[in-house]
Amino acid sequence: MKKLRFGIVGTGNIAHRFAEAIKNVEEAELVAVASRTQANADRFGDEFNIPVRFGSYEEMAKSNVIDAAYIAVPHSGHMDCSCLMMNNGKHVICEKPIAVTAKEAEKMFKCAEENGVFLMEAMWARLVAGTIKLLNMINDGVLGEIKGVEGKFCYTMDEDEMDHHVLKAEHGGGSLLDVGVYGLNFAKWYLGENVKGISAFSDKFNGVDSHTCVLMQYENGAIADISSAVLLKKPNEGYIYGTKGYVHLNRFYAPQKLEFHLNDDEDFDVDAPYEGNGFEEQIRHMCECVSAGLTKSPVVTPESTLYIMKQMDEIRKLTGVVYPQDEKAL
Repeated sequence: MKKLRFGIVGTGNIAHRFAEAIKNVEEAELVAVASRTQANADRFGDEFNIPVRFGSYEEMAKSNVIDAAYIAVPHSGHMDCSCLMMNNGKHVICEKPIAVTAKEAEKMFKCAEENGVFLMEAMWARLVAGTIKLLNMINDGVLGEIKGVEGKFCYTMDEDEMDHHVLKAEHGGGSLLDVGVYGLNFAKWYLGENVKGISAFSDKFNGVDSHTCVLMQYENGAIADISSAVLLKKPNEGYIYGTKGYVHLNRFYAPQKLEFHLNDDEDFDVDAPYEGNGFEEQIRHMCECVSAGLTKSPVVTPESTLYIMKQMDEIRKLTGVVYPQDEKAL
């Protein structure tokens, strides 16, 4: 397989994680980085020994040194940066959430289709060994019928981070889009899409949701309880409850250890460690898809991504969180 040449768009924390992970993927190589300033691109390039550094996103898009781009800018830039790359023939993996609104996401997938390139949301947690193993075990009936899911992804920003883009509405900030997206995906993986009712409540800061709790009931009576926060720390854990017992997950959305507690049997654990930092699997998956001539992932599908985007739009309507991008979508 020919190595897929990647360029990273953005130089923040998540870009660092991607740059570390790609070292462990034989099918890919990191050859370029782009930032809004040459100094930032050079600094990141020096840190990871990246040969080509661009002082603008446009320069990278128009170059012939990369085949694919990883979009690691704030949420508000996901659509524009992704479409810039795709309109110049580059495959794209875009950080989650793929966009600020469902309308933006729809435009992105249409752009990918028009250009005949691959586009996938970087929902890395769906591709790690722990998630795959747990899905297989639940599908095999280990827990019986699933009747409940709980997931909490909550952290608090430091005092010197209060100007962070995650706390700004113009950047699509707030806990729901930042980390609640994992909880909603988690519920979908194990309970499906037959939601018959949603209740949601948010505490707000600076126009965004700093803490959101979502309850969803499904047609079979199952209930999902999802929490997200960026200014409130909670135990980041999850549970899946079935008629035969339950499983506890320390990192619910991308577990490395599955702790099973069955009603009529002994408790047992299943280990499923990451290959590296957890991002390797999504990079390899994209490489395999592109090598096979695919423009869509058969696992992290456009349909799944759009379903969650529409769900987040609905939850924001319930909680009164409005972004400038909502008006543009009308």
